[in-house]
Amino acid sequence: MAGTTTTIPLVLDNKDVVSSSTFDVFSPATGKLLYKCSSASVDDAIRAADSAQKAFKTWSKTKLSVRRNLILKAADIYERRKEELIGYMQEDIGALRPVSEFIVGMGLELMRDTAGKVSTIEGAAPALAMEGQSGLVYKEPYGVILGIAPWNAPFILGVRAVILAIAAGNTVVFKGSELSPRCHWAIADVFREAGFPEGVINVLFHRPADAADVTNSLIEHPAIRKINFTGSTLVGALISSAAGRNIKPVLLELGGKASSIILDDADLEKATNGCAFAAFANSGQICMSTERIIVQRSVSEKFQALLTTAMQRLDDPSQPPPNLVRADAVTKNKWLITDAVSKGATILYGNPDAQEAQPTHMRPVVIANVTPQMSLHQIESFGPTVSLYVVDTEEEAIELANDTDYGLTSAVYTENLARGLRVARQIESG
Repeated sequence: MAGTTTTIPLVLDNKDVVSSSTFDVFSPATGKLLYKCSSASVDDAIRAADSAQKAFKTWSKTKLSVRRNLILKAADIYERRKEELIGYMQEDIGALRPVSEFIVGMGLELMRDTAGKVSTIEGAAPALAMEGQSGLVYKEPYGVILGIAPWNAPFILGVRAVILAIAAGNTVVFKGSELSPRCHWAIADVFREAGFPEGVINVLFHRPADAADVTNSLIEHPAIRKINFTGSTLVGALISSAAGRNIKPVLLELGGKASSIILDDADLEKATNGCAFAAFANSGQICMSTERIIVQRSVSEKFQALLTTAMQRLDDPSQPPPNLVRADAVTKNKWLITDAVSKGATILYGNPDAQEAQPTHMRPVVIANVTPQMSLHQIESFGPTVSLYVVDTEEEAIELANDTDYGLTSAVYTENLARGLRVARQIESG
């Protein structure tokens, strides 16, 4: 099993391939070397795309019931190996066990949900305007899909990068993250164990320095028909541009600057617990993490007191501090905080200057009095930093929530359903 060897392989034609070029993967929790990982070359990328193109010819004609049964078998194997997968995630990205259990569980749920939907793939016979003519619409697979998944939720996002495509009869070149390669290798290994044919899922990893060459070679490969990318907005823009030059469709899920709006009639206990979880689960390393808490002034003092209490429960000083996946993520968060404080913001909770045992460790921080002049107002922290804003009216809250280049997700807390829906529909998100 690759997870217990010194080098994580690529997966090409259902075979583990250890490349001559490798890179090191370190533990975010301890800083120690975990293992080495194979690093794909452009030739490896071309081989993966060619393999997927060859497999597509037969996989695309496989009966829906066969695809469904294989996915269900893979789900059973995934569930049997659940503890192994949880362990991989804990080691690869330093996630706490509850977070790892949740992310692995979401991957299993998606596999079974997708299996249940396979049989719903059907065409249509639309009415046509011209007399004497009939129409038939067939839903045909695209071809080879390039799926690119990030490290932060490696199992749900890794499974999502492949499962929907193969269920619809496509084949996949899956480009996993260099920060969680063992997790992404394990996904392919589950499908291989379930009996998926050679070439249906090929997996590549590469050194960061090779990202542009390997990714562009895949986007430009004539077999690749569509690109599915989850990751940063900066990289998403580069991929979208490259795909546009090659006239290929893309599906992107990028960064976020999510707001949670606390209206004056909200259940404040529920709101504070919800905001604390949404902001700091997985150390804030989730694209949908709450980055802005916007609370109406009339309840702001009580909310802040309750939030501080919730943070004290969440941030137990007797426990090791949370991990971020890389030291530069800690540096970025501390820079955002320093910039904000230098321009008048205040620290409501936390101590960003605390010296931790590892450069990847950082405890949660809540910043108040953030203004649009501060970098923290617009830049996604993707870490354990959240901003607290106080406003007077619903209109101010909505305007502030919409003052961002992002639009991934938001939340509204109120006990009045009609009011909540009215506010939510004015937020440019989702």
